[in-house]
Parts: sequence; structure tokens; C-alpha cells
Amino acid sequence: MTYIDGFVAPARDREAYLEMAKKAAPIFIEHGALRVVEGFGHDVPRGKVTDFYMAVKAEENETPIFSWIEWPDKATRDAGWEKVMADERMKPPEPMPFDGQRMFWGGFESIVDTQG
Repeated sequence: MTYIDGFVAPARDREAYLEMAKKAAPIFIEHGALRVVEGFGHDVPRGKVTDFYMAVKAEENETPIFSWIEWPDKATRDAGWEKVMADERMKPPEPMPFDGQRMFWGGFESIVDTQG
């Protein structure tokens, strides 16, 4: 089964975020990722106890993003991230289109996958 890195963050500018994501995705693929998916909040309801907005402490002009990177396995992911972080093309844009301090992420073992 694959290994997944998941991310949630508040984004300020859809176009700036899209530009950054389009630049980064092929670099992850080059370094071993199978798939990169970037989602910009569209139908994200506000909750009473918790929701995506509260989770990232989104401000009025921010929208939650939900993204994931699929890797063949954790070893490939670990090696891939090391290469991605050392890759000069991954230098962050100025200004950043999201607040990394309110971003959260994690690595997940795939336990159900309808694609294999």
C-alpha cells in the first residue's frame, strides 16, 4: 500500500497558491512521489465545534487548502522529502500564499485504497 502525506493550511490568494503548487508538484514527482493533489476550499462548511477554518485559524480573507502527496512507500517518501527540501527550485515564493505557521500535516499509512 502507498504512503500519504496530508496537509491543511489557510491560503490567501488562490492564483498565487495555484502557481506555487504547479511549480512544486513536478518536483515531488521527480523525487519519487506518485501523485500530488492540491485542493482549494470550495464547499467547506463552517462547523459549531470544529471545521477546517477553525483548525487553521483562518482569517476572513483566507480559504482552507487540503492537499496530499502519494508515495509508493515510507522509505521513498523519506528519501524524496530529503531531496525535495535540498532542491533549489523549491525556494518559497515571496510573499508566501499561505501561512505555514497555521499549517498542519502528517504522514499516513494507506489502509484502504480502491485503486489498488
